[in-house]
Amino acid sequence: MAAGAGRLIAFEGGEGSGKSTQAKALAETLGAELTREPGGTPLGERLRRLLLDEPSAIDPRAELMMMLAARAQHLAEVIEPALAAGRHVVVDRFAGSTLAYQGYGRGLPLAEVKSACLLASGGRQADLNVLLDLPVSAGSLRRGLKERDRIEAAGPEFHDRVRQGFLAEAEADPVHWCVLDGSLPADEVAAAVRRVVAARLGLSLARGD
Repeated sequence: MAAGAGRLIAFEGGEGSGKSTQAKALAETLGAELTREPGGTPLGERLRRLLLDEPSAIDPRAELMMMLAARAQHLAEVIEPALAAGRHVVVDRFAGSTLAYQGYGRGLPLAEVKSACLLASGGRQADLNVLLDLPVSAGSLRRGLKERDRIEAAGPEFHDRVRQGFLAEAEADPVHWCVLDGSLPADEVAAAVRRVVAARLGLSLARGD
């Protein structure tokens, strides 16, 4: 990839891992486009509300297709135009979350989920996936008594499968993934994120460490 091309950096992790906070911090440091999944577009945000707030059960395959429909629109409308213009994009969740939640968590065949992800993204993958790892119990304590959406409210067994899925994907592809300790104070995590982004992608950051 050319040095001046935009890079796609995805933040991944379980509930309460701090990924949204760190995605925002890195985007501000880089002057990057900040977005999220599911969401990021009018269609994506409508699908997000259905996915997270729908009171009735959603079949796992239907859930997967809704997530990927949101991603396809997100890429076409937001991510690809920004990258083509040379802007960096920081996204709060991307394909890694689909594999972890719908594959490992819901139990859908991983090969099928991976193929579906590639179809929805037109082959686009994140240049770097930053996984903020945190035990499920610690994430639950961080969230406290906050109201939980449909996916957050799934049981601890589900969320432990999700966590193990993230770790398995990171171990299988160390070139495109890095794992950071999400239990550290937010400023320490932010410093670690900046260091790894600079080292892996060769980006010049506004703040040095």
